[in-house]
Amino acid sequence: MNHINKIAYKNIRANKKRSMITIFLSLSGTAMLIFVSTFMDGYHNKMLQNAVELYPSYIQIHHKEFKDNPNFDNLIFNRDKIIQKLKLNPQINIVTSRFEASVLLSSLDKSIGVMITSIEPLKEQHISKLKQSLKKGEYLDVNDTNSLYVGNELAKRLKVDIGDKITFVGTGADYSFCADIVKVKGIFQTGSYEFDLNSAFLNQSYFDKIFISDNLATSLIVLPTNPKNSQILSDNINMVLDKELVSKSWQEFMESFVKAMELDSIFGYFTLFIFFIVIFFVILIYTLLVVYSRIKEIGVLRAIGTTKNQILQMLIFESIILSSISVVIGGLIGAYLAYYFSINPIELGADYNEQFKQYGLMATSLPTEFNLTTIFRDMVIMFVLNILSTLYPILNVNKYKPVEAINHV
Repeated sequence: MNHINKIAYKNIRANKKRSMITIFLSLSGTAMLIFVSTFMDGYHNKMLQNAVELYPSYIQIHHKEFKDNPNFDNLIFNRDKIIQKLKLNPQINIVTSRFEASVLLSSLDKSIGVMITSIEPLKEQHISKLKQSLKKGEYLDVNDTNSLYVGNELAKRLKVDIGDKITFVGTGADYSFCADIVKVKGIFQTGSYEFDLNSAFLNQSYFDKIFISDNLATSLIVLPTNPKNSQILSDNINMVLDKELVSKSWQEFMESFVKAMELDSIFGYFTLFIFFIVIFFVILIYTLLVVYSRIKEIGVLRAIGTTKNQILQMLIFESIILSSISVVIGGLIGAYLAYYFSINPIELGADYNEQFKQYGLMATSLPTEFNLTTIFRDMVIMFVLNILSTLYPILNVNKYKPVEAINHV
């Protein structure tokens, strides 16, 4: 360590109050920046997770023509065989099937055309939020026959409640006429108005008998062991499927939602950029005051032969030491907060839960996203901001001549 750096080190120790304030400002900014970044990432990921797990799930398999031409000629005709084949893949956690059919539901007061869907209740409760969305009554059971699980808005339109009877009329998978009387077993509320108005569910074994849909499906739903690898797994599934079937990840069949979330991310990073600017100017203003308060000291050093470059070296070295200490401590505090709230998410109250459900969100808590890359990135950003904030006042002070600096008021 040369004598200029030794002077810088002694200055830090000699002016403990000034040094502590500098460290505290930078430390607080670092911890806040890391927490805000990880909270934004956690909120964003939670929104995506809620949207995907509400009902669509991560991967869907269907006939290539079904989305454009959803009739019973474009079904999955060997449902059970494909499911057994997919179960052999260790990257797949659960595979279930759904069969969607348009029917006319009629109560004593009203008739409404809706989409009725067959589900496997036990598997479905791990794949979607249907069971968690239960508002009244009970969720479907594997032994249920003529029991209906209906959306809250649909129940209101039909003016039915738990135990009420509803008649449905529709077309079977073989285009035959099918009808039956079912009882409302449960009413769910996801918060998505359209979904809650147009959706009703039946146990698969009962549905297959009524609609002649045994071993048939309109779609297969796949839950990966690692949802982050949904796209890769979907591509792998496509390699083993029959040519008339196609597998799509949520990024593909929810493309418009993905774009909306990307736009949301842009606004989020813009907000983060403003946060950077605020932190930078807070540190800059304080550094400006501190450096200008040392003009006489700098003038004396210049008068005894210290060069401008040595003054610059001394002040920057001071900034590097203080920045390193504050960024490391602030980083540890921010990392701890990010880790703690990733395990113990910020819980929303009952009032907020209801408000979130009105917008189709099932979030009951908001976690942070503990990511070492994000934490390290923010620590580097804060270190750079600290160094940059010292350059302007240092360069300005260095313009003074020794006599001007010594006589500066």
